[in-house]
Amino acid sequence: MKLLVEIGNTSLKWALLDTELPGSMVAARHFGSLPIDVLASWEKLESVDGVLVASVGPASVLDAVSSATTAYWQCPLERIESQGEAWGVQIAYQEPARLGVDRFLALIGAQWLAERPDLLAKAGPDPMRAEPKSATAVTATTHPDSEPPQTPEQGCATLVIDAGTAITYDALLANGRHRGGQILPGIAMLRASLLQGTRMPPHQAQDHYTPWGADTGPAISAASLQAPAALAERLRSALQQETGKVPRLIITGGDADRLAPLLRQAVHLQPDLVLMGLARFA
Repeated sequence: MKLLVEIGNTSLKWALLDTELPGSMVAARHFGSLPIDVLASWEKLESVDGVLVASVGPASVLDAVSSATTAYWQCPLERIESQGEAWGVQIAYQEPARLGVDRFLALIGAQWLAERPDLLAKAGPDPMRAEPKSATAVTATTHPDSEPPQTPEQGCATLVIDAGTAITYDALLANGRHRGGQILPGIAMLRASLLQGTRMPPHQAQDHYTPWGADTGPAISAASLQAPAALAERLRSALQQETGKVPRLIITGGDADRLAPLLRQAVHLQPDLVLMGLARFA
């Protein structure tokens, strides 16, 4: 049995792999060290024979994972890095090492899902219909002036959105070619940077999904959600124009469920997308 570990800027996610797909994912904020509840859970695992790690987070967390691996299982730890080509995906970057390994593995996972449509939830009228492995189809809120959501076509491209500390957008063509992407500050960072760079008063950081904020706090909150959602729609449209087919939208990351309801097209919520990509290297 393998242990899959993703170390992000603020969170650590892990799952066990003893079949084709990762088991249930566990996520915890790490605050620069290995959370004690994660250690307690790992201490109970007896049959781990290998650990695969992908990290864009602090070196201190990676060191702690390495120490735990030695202490608990005395098994190999393999750190996966971005590559120019792997598992049918060709990275757009001339220097693949400059692409965050979380984005790299999300693309690997997205390509796997594209090849295995049976793993994808079908978007339907029920906005939170659970599927195996924490996959969820979310149908966007209908806007009075919007067209009905379009269904992704067979052989379509995929727009991969990872909504975490930063929000990344990556376009993946049907043949596995990565077109490139864009990066925005995450929701919390958007709000914090605005307050730090102005003299606006502090406010309650509650999410507001209405178009118009009736006070400064709701206005900042709404914009920090609407802006990344609007970019997702713009990139989806650009990808559709480029390929001639309605693309698939897959969203992952800690803030995925906050952005998904704002997207006008059906979106596939896959919390363990990076771990799915990591599983390909097991």
